[in-house]
Amino acid sequence: MRAVILAGGKGVRLMPYTAVLPKPLVPIGGELPILEIVIRQLKRDGFTHITIAVNHLANLIMAFFGDGEKWGIRIDYSIEDKPLSTIGPLTLIKDLPEKFLVMNGDILTDMSFSALLANHVDGGHDLSVASYVRKHKVDFGVLNINKKNSVIGFEEKPEYTFRVSMGVYILNKSIVDQLEVGSEYGFDNLMLDGIDKDLKIHSYAFDGYWLDIGRPDDYLQANKDYPRLKSTIL
Repeated sequence: MRAVILAGGKGVRLMPYTAVLPKPLVPIGGELPILEIVIRQLKRDGFTHITIAVNHLANLIMAFFGDGEKWGIRIDYSIEDKPLSTIGPLTLIKDLPEKFLVMNGDILTDMSFSALLANHVDGGHDLSVASYVRKHKVDFGVLNINKKNSVIGFEEKPEYTFRVSMGVYILNKSIVDQLEVGSEYGFDNLMLDGIDKDLKIHSYAFDGYWLDIGRPDDYLQANKDYPRLKSTIL
């Protein structure tokens, strides 16, 4: 029951909240840093060992969470000396088990991480991606134009529905073993390469609560939602 939390980003999208604090230490509901909430959830779901991949303001994160004794879980760190994107940091961790959870450190959700892992194991997948239906409304009138620049259609402020990655995954170690150690490699690269290589990639559909607080609008929404969700999430 091993988890890797990606916490090395600069949190540029969440400025000015991240001007002083690293994004994983930004508080939710004025009570707890988002990363502490994640750690408590992983502990609740039976995970026993967490590795936090750090880079930007790493000392603050390491000083706050230490070795995890406060939360009754083992915490250690993988320190990047340069940005390695989403998946690249995994290549620096030498003791990964055969199957493990990877997630961003800024996810607020009531999903069961242990259920995701069990589904991955039972299904015999190479990579499982937790997914969520997200609606996006365009705040403009949208023109449909042909090659001659003639308007052939119009839709006022349409709403589109997408199934998006939640930033929570289960990986098999064999995938990481094939990557170059210490090289930048993103989740987009993993998905596209995995499709080309016919990896067994599974979408784990989730319909509970989920927000990526790296987006300012979602961060504000998470703070509004937290009081009623606190008992469920923790």
